[in-house]
Parts: sequence; structure tokens; C-alpha cells
Amino acid sequence: MSELTHFNQSGEAHMVDIGDKTETNRRAVVEGCITMLPETLEKIMLGDNKKGDVLGIARIAGIMAAKKTADLIPLCHPLPVTHVDIKLNPLKESNRVHCVVTVETKGQTGVEMEALTAVQITLLTIYDMCKAVDRGMEITDIRLLKKSGGKSGDWQR
Repeated sequence: MSELTHFNQSGEAHMVDIGDKTETNRRAVVEGCITMLPETLEKIMLGDNKKGDVLGIARIAGIMAAKKTADLIPLCHPLPVTHVDIKLNPLKESNRVHCVVTVETKGQTGVEMEALTAVQITLLTIYDMCKAVDRGMEITDIRLLKKSGGKSGDWQR
């Protein structure tokens, strides 16, 4: 059975057919946060982490995740991702890093899953790089903010 199959209600496996869908510019924007101790955020902002540049490495991980989404989630079609932008904003007043990911493609299906995957892997990378000093970090508020392109048109939270 192919990775790009799913089971219908009768238990038969089949690939979702996107062949007749129009190729359009597609874009998805997703956000999420990771909350931590004030000292942890301070180390991130000062670049004082034993594993290196936390935010820089997290951005790279998020970009890689967007490109590998179809390898991670069995029913996602592989897409030619044309652009990934990851913004990480440390917020001292709430001891968190806010992450906003924008993913774009020109294709026959949307990039919501790529953007959702990128946000989560970006935040998990921050957790991994800081867990030695703060195991109580919390990843929250992951959600689609907007998407554009395709037959269903634009959507915004």
C-alpha cells in the first residue's frame, strides 16, 4: 500500500485524487507559542545557550519540516514548497517565544499541513535546545491564521 493512500468507509484504500484541481498560488499562515521560565528566555535572547543559536537553529528545523511534511504525515501529498518564512518573536512580558510561519506553493492542494508542521517542529526545536535548563516549557496556541488559494478560496481566523 502506498504512503499516499487512505481508507474509505468500506475499508478500501485509495489515493486522494487532486489531478483535476486547478494549480493556483497557495499560502498558509500558522502561529504557535512556547512559554518558559524568564531565565530561559533571557539565555535565548543573549545567545547564551550551550547548544548554540536557539532561534536560528529552530528556524532551519522549521524550514526542513515544511519540506518533509509528506514524509511525516502519510496522507499529505508531496508539494513543491516555494517559500517558507519563520518569524520568532521573544516576548519578555509573557516569557514566551511567538512563532509565525508562512508557507507558499503553486500547486493543486494547500500548504496548511506544511505550515502547521513547521510551527510545531520550530517550537519543539526550541524545547530540545533549552530542556537542560527548563523542562517545564509549554507549547501552546498552534493554529491556522489564514490560507489563500484553491477552489475554497481565502479563509482567515
